[in-house]
Amino acid sequence: MSATEERQTFPKGFLWGASTSSYQVEGGITNNDWAKAAREGRVPEAGLACDHYNRFEEDFDIAKSLNHTAHRFSVEWSRVEPEEGVFNEKEVEHYRAVVKALRARGIEPFVTLWHFTLPQWFADSGGFSRPDASKIFARYCAYVAERLGDATFFSTMNEPMVWIGNGYASGIWPPFQKKVLNFFRLAGALAQAHNCAYTAIKRVCPHVHVGVTKNNIVFEARGWLKFLRLDRLAERFWDGRFHQAIIKYQDFIGINHYFRVILGNGGVVKAECPRSDFGWELNPRTLGDALLELKQYSVPVYVMEHGLADASDTHRAWFIEESLKGVLQAIKAGVDVRGYMHWSLLDNYEWAEGYTMRFGLVEVDYKNNNQRRVRQSALRYKEICTANSL
Repeated sequence: MSATEERQTFPKGFLWGASTSSYQVEGGITNNDWAKAAREGRVPEAGLACDHYNRFEEDFDIAKSLNHTAHRFSVEWSRVEPEEGVFNEKEVEHYRAVVKALRARGIEPFVTLWHFTLPQWFADSGGFSRPDASKIFARYCAYVAERLGDATFFSTMNEPMVWIGNGYASGIWPPFQKKVLNFFRLAGALAQAHNCAYTAIKRVCPHVHVGVTKNNIVFEARGWLKFLRLDRLAERFWDGRFHQAIIKYQDFIGINHYFRVILGNGGVVKAECPRSDFGWELNPRTLGDALLELKQYSVPVYVMEHGLADASDTHRAWFIEESLKGVLQAIKAGVDVRGYMHWSLLDNYEWAEGYTMRFGLVEVDYKNNNQRRVRQSALRYKEICTANSL
């Protein structure tokens, strides 16, 4: 058998790239709930971040040099709609320029319309608890989608369950509430908001593909909990309920995946598994497991986020390559996976942790004019992107 035949090849046209989000990389955003929380000292300040707002073309040149063919970014809602019902065409034009810059480099844009941060006016008036929240959100989503020209892939929202859990259960994110009952109510409100946004976008742009990017966790039951199938119950609660609520309103599924959760035996993970700087278990098998859970929905799947905090770049190359073996296995099992985007293109603001965690394929030197340096793991990932195989 030849070396070519021995390689494990991905489907023709498979997309390769990385992801970012507006508040985490753009800089200069002051009119949303996270910026307000930072001014109050409740979360770290984002400040200039990576200055990606002004340096996006430079960053996309780096992505092109790494043979990326897809890039996921988010639109900052507070820039586009700084006051309720008032849209800033200058900011819309900025994001049109982002899409054009990606297209000019042969990179497919994947647009996320809401990635955690809320415009201050929306947050102050109740956010997604407002009775008319789905209408407001749908208006914003349709407005942006209609004006972004060549973009054809839109996620209405990123990780809705994570946003609810951290903001309304654990209370570590805005609005810093610990009201568990709100978790269930808001999950329904976000599903409704997506469905309304999907309909509104399709009305003005029937040709585009619309979905949700959701964080899917792999649950593993241990001990006597395994016999109760608690892992399946947890999966249906965290992943399945939301997918079912939007099942008629998704052209694709965007999946983010970072770790598994052990149920039972004290949540103990095998000691031989390495850990990221975040303390998360680095178990490459679980990405394939998470993808297999999506086979039942019979729609295309794109991995929108998958990565690790690894400042020393010790584990990233290995972790990407081993995890992609699971993607191939899922494809062979019938899951229609069409792309993989690593988190993240750049080191960035990592929410409540500030700038302490380094997820980037590209290192950012915050103390030296935000200089970019391509990590060695990014070059290994480039080889995979170029060959479309392992």
